[in-house]
Amino acid sequence: MIQPIQRFAIHVWGDFACFTRPEMKIERVSYDVMTPSAARGVLEAIYWKPEIRWCIDRIHVLKPIRFTNIRRNEVASKIPTGSVASVMKSGGSLALYIEEDRQQRAAMLLRDVAYVVEAHFELIGGSDILQKHSEMFRRRATKGQYFHHPYLGCREFEANVELVEGDLPKTELMGVKDLGWMLNDLDFADGMKPIFFRATMTDGTIEVPALNGKDAAS
Repeated sequence: MIQPIQRFAIHVWGDFACFTRPEMKIERVSYDVMTPSAARGVLEAIYWKPEIRWCIDRIHVLKPIRFTNIRRNEVASKIPTGSVASVMKSGGSLALYIEEDRQQRAAMLLRDVAYVVEAHFELIGGSDILQKHSEMFRRRATKGQYFHHPYLGCREFEANVELVEGDLPKTELMGVKDLGWMLNDLDFADGMKPIFFRATMTDGTIEVPALNGKDAAS
Protein backbone atom coordinates (compact mmCIF):
# COMPACT_ATOMS: atom_id res chain seq x y z
CA MET A 1 0.00 0.00 0.00
CA ILE A 2 1.38 3.39 -1.05
CA GLN A 3 1.12 5.87 1.79
CA PRO A 4 0.28 9.48 0.91
CA ILE A 5 3.04 12.08 1.15
CA GLN A 6 2.40 14.80 3.70
CA ARG A 7 4.48 17.94 3.36
CA PHE A 8 5.38 20.40 6.08
CA ALA A 9 6.54 24.01 6.00
CA ILE A 10 8.86 25.36 8.69
CA HIS A 11 9.74 29.03 9.15
CA VAL A 12 13.40 29.35 10.20
CA TRP A 13 15.13 32.63 11.03
CA GLY A 14 18.04 34.06 12.99
CA ASP A 15 20.57 36.86 13.36
CA PHE A 16 23.52 35.02 11.80
CA ALA A 17 24.16 31.89 9.74
CA CYS A 18 27.10 30.11 8.14
CA PHE A 19 26.47 27.33 5.63
CA THR A 20 30.12 26.61 4.92
CA ARG A 21 31.31 25.98 1.38
CA PRO A 22 33.32 22.72 1.40
CA GLU A 23 35.85 24.01 -1.15
CA MET A 24 37.12 26.60 1.38
CA LYS A 25 39.82 24.76 3.34
CA ILE A 26 41.02 27.40 5.83
CA GLU A 27 38.58 30.29 6.25
CA ARG A 28 34.86 29.74 6.57
CA VAL A 29 32.81 31.21 3.71
CA SER A 30 29.06 30.70 3.69
CA TYR A 31 26.87 29.80 0.74
CA ASP A 32 24.48 32.58 -0.24
CA VAL A 33 21.52 30.69 1.24
CA MET A 34 20.65 27.73 3.45
CA THR A 35 21.65 24.38 1.99
CA PRO A 36 19.29 21.38 1.87
CA SER A 37 21.54 19.46 4.28
CA ALA A 38 21.34 22.33 6.79
CA ALA A 39 17.55 22.39 6.37
CA ARG A 40 17.44 18.66 7.06
CA GLY A 41 19.47 19.26 10.23
CA VAL A 42 16.88 21.75 11.48
CA LEU A 43 14.06 19.27 10.91
CA GLU A 44 15.94 16.40 12.54
CA ALA A 45 16.54 18.60 15.58
CA ILE A 46 12.76 18.72 16.00
CA TYR A 47 11.94 15.13 15.07
CA TRP A 48 14.08 12.19 13.97
CA LYS A 49 13.58 8.44 14.00
CA PRO A 50 15.72 5.75 12.33
CA GLU A 51 12.67 4.57 10.36
CA ILE A 52 12.28 7.84 8.41
CA ARG A 53 14.34 10.07 6.15
CA TRP A 54 13.65 13.78 5.70
CA CYS A 55 13.52 14.96 2.08
CA ILE A 56 13.80 18.69 1.31
CA ASP A 57 11.47 19.85 -1.47
CA ARG A 58 11.92 23.62 -1.57
CA ILE A 59 13.72 26.40 0.27
CA HIS A 60 12.14 29.85 0.21
CA VAL A 61 14.52 32.74 0.92
CA LEU A 62 12.50 35.51 2.57
CA LYS A 63 15.08 38.29 3.03
CA PRO A 64 17.83 39.84 0.88
CA ILE A 65 21.20 38.08 1.04
CA ARG A 66 23.57 40.03 3.29
CA PHE A 67 27.12 39.06 4.27
CA THR A 68 29.31 40.18 7.14
CA ASN A 69 32.88 39.34 8.19
CA ILE A 70 33.96 38.37 11.69
CA ARG A 71 36.89 36.62 13.35
CA ARG A 72 36.15 33.51 15.38
CA ASN A 73 38.15 31.52 17.91
CA GLU A 74 38.52 27.93 16.75
CA VAL A 75 40.51 24.89 17.85
CA ALA A 76 43.42 24.26 15.47
CA SER A 77 43.43 20.45 15.73
CA LYS A 78 41.31 17.49 16.72
CA ILE A 79 41.86 14.29 18.67
CA PRO A 80 43.00 11.49 16.30
CA THR A 81 40.50 8.69 15.80
CA GLY A 82 43.25 6.20 16.61
CA SER A 83 43.60 7.69 20.08
CA VAL A 84 39.86 7.49 20.62
CA ALA A 85 39.80 3.82 19.61
CA SER A 86 42.74 3.06 21.89
CA VAL A 87 41.09 4.67 24.92
CA MET A 88 37.81 2.88 24.21
CA LYS A 89 39.67 -0.42 24.13
CA SER A 90 42.12 -0.09 27.01
CA GLY A 91 40.82 2.83 29.05
CA GLY A 92 42.48 6.09 29.95
CA SER A 93 41.55 9.69 29.21
CA LEU A 94 41.53 12.09 26.32
CA ALA A 95 42.04 15.82 26.49
CA LEU A 96 42.30 18.78 24.15
CA TYR A 97 43.39 22.01 25.86
CA ILE A 98 41.67 24.90 24.15
CA GLU A 99 43.94 27.57 25.58
CA GLU A 100 46.97 25.84 24.10
CA ASP A 101 45.40 25.05 20.72
CA ARG A 102 43.30 28.12 19.94
CA GLN A 103 43.59 30.17 16.79
CA GLN A 104 41.59 32.94 15.17
CA ARG A 105 40.10 32.50 11.71
CA ALA A 106 38.14 34.86 9.53
CA ALA A 107 34.60 33.90 8.56
CA MET A 108 32.19 35.35 6.02
CA LEU A 109 28.71 34.89 7.49
CA LEU A 110 25.15 35.67 6.54
CA ARG A 111 23.23 38.09 8.74
CA ASP A 112 19.53 38.63 9.36
CA VAL A 113 18.34 35.49 7.56
CA ALA A 114 14.87 33.99 7.20
CA TYR A 115 13.72 30.93 5.27
CA VAL A 116 10.75 28.65 4.81
CA VAL A 117 11.66 24.99 4.34
CA GLU A 118 9.16 22.71 2.61
CA ALA A 119 9.85 19.03 3.23
CA HIS A 120 8.40 15.58 3.65
CA PHE A 121 9.70 12.30 4.99
CA GLU A 122 9.89 8.79 3.61
CA LEU A 123 9.89 5.45 5.39
CA ILE A 124 13.20 3.62 5.11
CA GLY A 125 12.58 0.69 7.43
CA GLY A 126 10.05 -1.11 9.55
CA SER A 127 6.31 -1.18 9.08
CA ASP A 128 5.44 2.19 10.58
CA ILE A 129 2.65 4.39 9.27
CA LEU A 130 3.61 7.82 7.94
CA GLN A 131 0.56 9.37 9.61
CA LYS A 132 1.96 8.43 13.03
CA HIS A 133 5.23 10.25 12.36
CA SER A 134 3.38 13.20 10.83
CA GLU A 135 1.30 13.66 13.97
CA MET A 136 4.33 13.35 16.26
CA PHE A 137 6.32 15.89 14.25
CA ARG A 138 3.41 18.35 14.13
CA ARG A 139 2.90 18.07 17.88
CA ARG A 140 6.60 18.62 18.67
CA ALA A 141 6.92 21.52 16.21
CA THR A 142 3.81 23.22 17.57
CA LYS A 143 5.01 22.93 21.17
CA GLY A 144 8.58 24.01 20.35
CA GLN A 145 10.11 20.70 21.44
CA TYR A 146 13.60 19.76 20.20
CA PHE A 147 16.11 16.96 20.63
CA HIS A 148 18.68 19.76 20.51
CA HIS A 149 18.25 23.43 19.65
CA PRO A 150 18.17 23.96 15.85
CA TYR A 151 21.01 26.00 14.41
CA LEU A 152 21.91 27.77 11.18
CA GLY A 153 24.99 25.96 9.89
CA CYS A 154 27.13 26.36 13.03
CA ARG A 155 25.93 25.54 16.54
CA GLU A 156 26.60 29.05 17.88
CA PHE A 157 24.06 30.48 15.41
CA GLU A 158 20.80 29.38 17.00
CA ALA A 159 17.68 29.26 14.85
CA ASN A 160 14.15 30.35 15.69
CA VAL A 161 11.67 27.82 14.31
CA GLU A 162 7.90 27.68 13.92
CA LEU A 163 5.51 25.47 12.01
CA VAL A 164 3.75 27.26 9.14
CA GLU A 165 0.04 26.60 8.89
CA GLY A 166 -1.76 28.11 5.91
CA ASP A 167 -0.14 30.60 3.54
CA LEU A 168 3.65 30.89 3.43
CA PRO A 169 5.31 34.16 4.52
CA LYS A 170 6.01 36.48 1.60
CA THR A 171 9.53 36.93 0.26
CA GLU A 172 11.28 40.22 -0.48
CA LEU A 173 13.15 38.73 -3.45
CA MET A 174 12.12 38.75 -7.09
CA GLY A 175 13.82 37.62 -10.29
CA VAL A 176 16.17 34.76 -11.12
CA LYS A 177 19.58 34.25 -9.49
CA ASP A 178 22.08 31.51 -10.35
CA LEU A 179 23.63 30.33 -7.07
CA GLY A 180 26.12 27.96 -8.72
CA TRP A 181 26.89 24.47 -7.48
CA MET A 182 25.55 23.77 -4.00
CA LEU A 183 25.78 20.82 -1.65
CA ASN A 184 22.47 18.99 -1.61
CA ASP A 185 23.27 16.35 1.02
CA LEU A 186 25.38 13.32 1.79
CA ASP A 187 24.44 9.96 0.33
CA PHE A 188 24.91 7.71 3.36
CA ALA A 189 24.10 4.63 1.26
CA ASP A 190 27.25 5.28 -0.77
CA GLY A 191 29.82 5.88 1.93
CA MET A 192 28.75 9.47 2.75
CA LYS A 193 29.23 10.60 -0.84
CA PRO A 194 28.50 14.34 -1.26
CA ILE A 195 25.79 15.16 -3.81
CA PHE A 196 25.79 18.60 -5.47
CA PHE A 197 23.23 20.34 -7.66
CA ARG A 198 23.05 23.52 -9.71
CA ALA A 199 20.94 25.83 -7.56
CA THR A 200 18.73 28.50 -9.11
CA MET A 201 16.62 30.87 -7.05
CA THR A 202 13.45 32.09 -8.77
CA ASP A 203 11.46 34.76 -6.92
CA GLY A 204 13.14 33.61 -3.71
CA THR A 205 12.40 29.90 -4.20
CA ILE A 206 14.93 27.11 -4.74
CA GLU A 207 13.64 23.77 -6.03
CA VAL A 208 15.67 20.94 -4.49
CA PRO A 209 16.14 17.79 -6.59
CA ALA A 210 15.70 14.40 -4.93
CA LEU A 211 18.91 12.61 -3.99
CA ASN A 212 17.78 9.48 -5.82
CA GLY A 213 17.04 11.44 -8.99
CA LYS A 214 13.28 10.90 -8.66
CA ASP A 215 11.47 14.01 -7.56
CA ALA A 216 8.40 13.44 -5.44
CA ALA A 217 5.10 14.44 -6.96
CA SER A 218 4.02 17.99 -6.10
